[in-house]
Amino acid sequence: MKTTAKFWIYLEKQPLLCYINLVIVCETNRGEIVYLKALEIQGFKSFPDKTVLNFGEDITAIVGPNGSGKSNISDAIRWVMGEQSAKGLRGAKMEDVIFGGTEKRAQVGFAQVTLVIDNTEHIFPTMEESEVSVTRRYYRSGESEYYINRQSVRLRDVTELFLDTGMGREGYSIIGQGKIDEILSAKSGERREIFEEAAGISKFRHRKEESERKLERTEENLVRINDKISELELQVEPLRDQAEKAKKYLVLRDELRLLEISVWLENLDALKAGARKLESDFHTAESQRDEARAALDALYAEGERYGQRMQEKDMEAERLRAQAAELDSRVKEQESAVAVLESTIAHNRENIARAQAELEETDSRAGGLEKQAEEQEARIAEIDREAETLNAALDALLAKARAAAEQAGGAQSQAETLRGQEAIATATAADARAEAAAIAAENGQITERKTAVEADKAAAETQLAESEREARANRRALEDARDEATAVANIIAGHSLRMEERKKKAAAASEQRVKLTMDVGALDDRIRLLTEMEKEYEGFSKAVKVVMQAKNSLRGIHGPVANLMRTDQQYSLAIEIALGAGLQNIVVDREEDAKSAINFLKQRDAGRATFLPLTAIRGDELRERGVENEFGFVGIASRLVKFDARYQNIFNSLLGRTVIVEDMDCGIAMARKYRNAFRIVTLDGQVINRGGSMTGGSTSRSAGVLSRAAELEKLNGRAAAMHEKLTTAQQAEEAANRELTAARYELETAESQRRQAEDEVLRLEGTKNHFDILLRSLRENLENLEGELESLSGRLSDNAQRAEQAEKRVAEQEALAAAYRAKAEEALSGQSELLAQSGALTEEITAKKTDLAALTAERESTLRRAADLRQLAADLTGDREQKEETVRAYQGNIDAAGGEIEQRKTAVADLTARGQALQERLRTLNEEKIALEAERTAKNKASQEMNENLLNLERAASRLEQKIATNALEEKQILDRLWEHYELSHTDAQAQRIELESVPKASRRIGELKRDISALGTPNIGAIEEYDRVNGRYTYLTEQRNDVEKAKGELEGIIEEITNQMTVIFAEQFRLLSESFQTTFVELFGGGTAKLELEDENDILGCGIEIKAQPPGKTLKTISLLSGGEKAFVAIALYFAILKVHPTPFCVMDEIEAALDDANVTRYARYMRTLAGRTQFIVITHRRGTMEEADVLYGVTMQEQGVSKILTINLNDMAKELKIK
Repeated sequence: MKTTAKFWIYLEKQPLLCYINLVIVCETNRGEIVYLKALEIQGFKSFPDKTVLNFGEDITAIVGPNGSGKSNISDAIRWVMGEQSAKGLRGAKMEDVIFGGTEKRAQVGFAQVTLVIDNTEHIFPTMEESEVSVTRRYYRSGESEYYINRQSVRLRDVTELFLDTGMGREGYSIIGQGKIDEILSAKSGERREIFEEAAGISKFRHRKEESERKLERTEENLVRINDKISELELQVEPLRDQAEKAKKYLVLRDELRLLEISVWLENLDALKAGARKLESDFHTAESQRDEARAALDALYAEGERYGQRMQEKDMEAERLRAQAAELDSRVKEQESAVAVLESTIAHNRENIARAQAELEETDSRAGGLEKQAEEQEARIAEIDREAETLNAALDALLAKARAAAEQAGGAQSQAETLRGQEAIATATAADARAEAAAIAAENGQITERKTAVEADKAAAETQLAESEREARANRRALEDARDEATAVANIIAGHSLRMEERKKKAAAASEQRVKLTMDVGALDDRIRLLTEMEKEYEGFSKAVKVVMQAKNSLRGIHGPVANLMRTDQQYSLAIEIALGAGLQNIVVDREEDAKSAINFLKQRDAGRATFLPLTAIRGDELRERGVENEFGFVGIASRLVKFDARYQNIFNSLLGRTVIVEDMDCGIAMARKYRNAFRIVTLDGQVINRGGSMTGGSTSRSAGVLSRAAELEKLNGRAAAMHEKLTTAQQAEEAANRELTAARYELETAESQRRQAEDEVLRLEGTKNHFDILLRSLRENLENLEGELESLSGRLSDNAQRAEQAEKRVAEQEALAAAYRAKAEEALSGQSELLAQSGALTEEITAKKTDLAALTAERESTLRRAADLRQLAADLTGDREQKEETVRAYQGNIDAAGGEIEQRKTAVADLTARGQALQERLRTLNEEKIALEAERTAKNKASQEMNENLLNLERAASRLEQKIATNALEEKQILDRLWEHYELSHTDAQAQRIELESVPKASRRIGELKRDISALGTPNIGAIEEYDRVNGRYTYLTEQRNDVEKAKGELEGIIEEITNQMTVIFAEQFRLLSESFQTTFVELFGGGTAKLELEDENDILGCGIEIKAQPPGKTLKTISLLSGGEKAFVAIALYFAILKVHPTPFCVMDEIEAALDDANVTRYARYMRTLAGRTQFIVITHRRGTMEEADVLYGVTMQEQGVSKILTINLNDMAKELKIK
C-alpha cells in the first residue's frame, strides 16, 4: 500500500509507467469481449490532433490527472452518438466542442469523432456489415455532417441506429455524474428516461415524441397554411378572373392583329387585282348585258311561237272534241234507245210474267171448276143411290099401306084411299118444297158468284180507270219530254256558239295578262335591284354603310347627302358630278353626334367618313348679277334639287356656288366672262373648276346614286300604273275564264239535260206501249165480267119464277093433303087404332116422300150447278187461248226489241271505235301539247333565268362602276389604317402577314374578336403574372394542406399505435427490471432489500418511478433519504441491474464511483467484472480498485498546455510478458 501511495503521488507529479507497473502486480488474466473497437478523435475539445483509441478488452480504464481531458473522451463518444445539448457536453455552445487553440496552436476549423463498433453479433439489426463506423463532423460555420460507414446520413439516422441498444445519447451506455444525479434526483419523473431506455421503449418514446412534435408542427403548419390559404383565396379568384381576362385579351389582341393585317393586305391585293379588272369587267358586263337582252328577246319570241303552235293544237283538239262529243251524243242516243228497248223488253217480260201468272190462275180456277163439277156429278150419283133406296122404302110402305087398307075393309079402304091421296098430295108438296129449297140454294151460289163478279168488275173498272189515268199522264209526260228534248237541243246550239266566243275572249285576255306580267316582272326586277342597292347603300363607302347600319344605335344620324335629296333625271348626272364625294357625306344633328360616329368607326376599324353637323355647317348661294341671263344657263345647283328645309345650309354649302349649264361651250363662255369665279358643271358631267381647271371625260348616266334614285323614282311611278293594268288584265282574264267556265258548265248541263230528256222520251214511249196492252187486256176482261154478271142476273130471275111456282104447288098440295086427311079422319071415326096405324104409316110415307123430293130437287140443282161449272171452265179455257196469244205477242215484241238492240249495239260499237280513234288522236294532241308546254316552260324558265341573269349583269355593271370610283379610296384607307393602328408600312405589314383559309371567315373571326375584346373591358395585364404567382402559391399550399392533413391523420394513428406498444413493453420490462434491481441490490450491499415502484400504475408511461432501498441493518427508505454514498451505490446497483436485464454492447462510466469508499469501490469493480462478459466497459476513473479490474489502461496527459495526449498499456499483454498469474 505504501508503494502504491508513493507511486500515486509520483504519478501526479509525472511518470505514469511506474504506477502502471504497480497495477500490473495486482492484475490477473481476463477473458475477451469486444464491441467498441475504436474511437478516433480529431479537433474535438482538447484533442486537436487525430487521436485513435483502440478498445480490445472487456474493461478499459482511462486515467489521468484532473483537467488532462479524460472526460473529453466520454464527451466525444456521447457527441458522436448524436448529443445535441452543448450543456450536456459541458459547453456553452456547440462551437465549444471544436479545439479553440492555445498560445502555441491555432484553432481548428472542425471537430470530428468516429466510433467503430463490432457488429458481428448484429447488435444493429438494420446493418448487415460486420463493422459499423459512425462519424460526426462539425464546422465552425455551424454545419454538421453525419456518416455511417462513410455514407452521409442524417442525425435522425444516427439516433435511430442507437435506439433501444442502450448506446444512444439518451441511453445508459454512457454513465456519468449527470446520470447518477438523474437517478438521485428528488423528482421521480426525471428517472423515467433511464428506465425507458432499459425497457427498450426509448425508440418508441423517441418515435412518439418525434411524432408528437411532428403532429404539433403539423397542426401549426395546418393553421398557418389555412391562414395563408384563406388570405390567398381572397386574392386568387379576383386575380384569376383578371388574369384570364388579360390572357384572353392578349391572345385575342395578337390574333386580331395578325388577322387584321392579313385581311387588310388580302383586301388590298384584291383591290389592286380588282382595279386592273374592273374596267374590262365593266365593258364585259355591258356586252354580256346586251347579249342577254338579245337572247331574252329571242327567248320571248320563241315562247310566243310555242304559244301559237299550242293554240293550233288547242283548235285541232277542240274540233276533235266536238266530233267526239257528237259521236258520244250519238252513242248515248243509241245507248238510250237500247235502254228503252231493254226497258220495253223488261215491261214485256213483266207482262208475260203477269199473263203467265193469270194463265196459271185461270188454269188453277179451271181446275177448281172441273173439280167442283166432278164433285157435283159425284153428288148426283150419290143422290141417285139415296133416291133409289128411298123409292124402295117408299114402295114397301105403300105396299104396307095398301095391305092395311085391304085389311080395314071398305071404310078403312075409303080412308086408306084418302090417306093415300093425302100422302101423294103431301109428297107432291114435299117435292115442291124440295125444289124451292134447291132453287134457294142455287140462288145463294149465284148470288155469291155475282157478288164476286161484281167485285172483280169493280176492281177491273178501278184498275182500268187508274191505268187510263196513268196512260193519259204518260202521254202528256211523253209530249212534254219530246218538247223538252227539242228545247234542250236548241239551247245546246246557242251555248255552243256562246262558248266559242268566250274561248276567244279568254285567250285574248290571257295573252294580254302574260304580256303585262312579263313587263311588270321586268319592271319589278329593276325596281328591286335598285331598291336593294339603295338599301345596301351600294356605291357608298364602307364607313357610310357601317354608320347607316348602326343608325339605330347612334344618335343624331340623318343619312348621307345623296339620300336626303331628289332631283329630276335630266339634272341627276350634273348634280352628282357637282357633289362628287360630298354625296357620301353624312348629315348629323350636332358635332357630338359626329364625334360619336367617328369613335364608332375607329372602334370597328370601318374606315373614314365625313360628317356634316347641322349646327355647324353654314352656306350661301351664288349672287353674281346677270348669270341667270347667260346663254345656256340651267340653274344654280342648290336650286335644282329638292330637300327638306332644315338641310338648306347643307346644300347651300355643297351646291350653292355651282352653276349648271347646258354644254361645255356655254360653260367656257360663262367662265371667261366671270373670270372663273365659281364652278360650272355641264348637264353631261364636264366640270370647269373655280380657278379655271377643267375635269371631264366619259361617264355613265345610270351609274351614280342620284341617277339610280331618279330612275327608281321614275320606275316606281310607272310601276303603280303597270300594276294597275296588270290587275285589270288579271281581273279581265279571271272574268273571261269565269264566263268560259260558266258557258262550259251550261253546255255540259244542257247536254246532260238533253240526254236525260231523250232517255225520258224513250222510257215514256215504252211505258205508253205497256199501257196500251194493259188497257186492251183490262177492257176485254171487263167485258167478260159484264157478260157473266148479266148471265147470273138472268138465272136469278128465272129461279125466282120457279121458286114462286114451287111455293104455289106446295100450298096447293098441302091444302089438298089436309082435305084428304079430314075426309079420311071422318071415314075412320070410331076406328082409332086403325086410324093411328094409318096415320103413322102416312107420316112415315110422307117423310120418305119428303126426303125423296128433297133428293130429287138437290139432284136437279146439283146437275145444273155441274153444268154451270162446266160452262165456266169452258169459258176460262177460251180466255186462256186469248191470253196465250197475248203472251206470244209480248214475246214477239221482245224478240223484235232484242234484234233492234243488237243492231243498235253494233252501231254503238262502231261509234265507240270512231270515238276511241278520236280520243287517241286527242291524247296524241295532248301529248304534243304537253311537250310543247314543257318546251315553252323550259323556254320560260330559261327566259326567267336569262332575265335574272340580265338583272345580275345590270347589277354587276352598276356595282363595277361604283367600285371603280371607290376602289382607290379603299386602297388608301387600308394603307392609312395599317399606319394608324399598327404604324406599319405596306412592306412591314407584308412581313407579318399570315396565310388565311378564307377572307370572309377571317373577317367573321375579326368581328368576333372585336366583340370579345370589347366585352372584356379594360384588362389588367399585370394580373397574369400576379395570378400565376398567387395561384402557384395557392395550389402549392392547398396540396401541402392536403398532405399535412393526411400526415396529421397518419401521425395520430402512429402515436396511438406506439403508445399501445410502449404500454405493453414497459409493463413487462419494468417487472423484469424491478426483479433484477432487488437481486443486484442484495448482491452489492451484501443484504437488505430494494424495489422499484410506479407512482401511478394507471399511467405507467407518464408517472414517476420511486426507488426504495433498505441497506443491511436499516429501515426501508426512499432513495432521497439515504446518505450520499448510499445513494450513489444504489444508483450503481440500479445501472448494473439494467445491464443484467438489457446489457448494452459497451458502457462508458465517467467517475461514477467517486462518492464510494474503497470497500464499495472494490465491490463495484468486481461486480462490473461479473458483467464484463456481456458488456464492454470503458471507465474513466481515479480509483485504485477500479483500475485493478481494468484490462487496458489509457493514460491521458497534457504535456502541452491545452492539448491532450494518450498513452496506452495493455495490462494482460504485460502480465504475460512478466509471467504474472
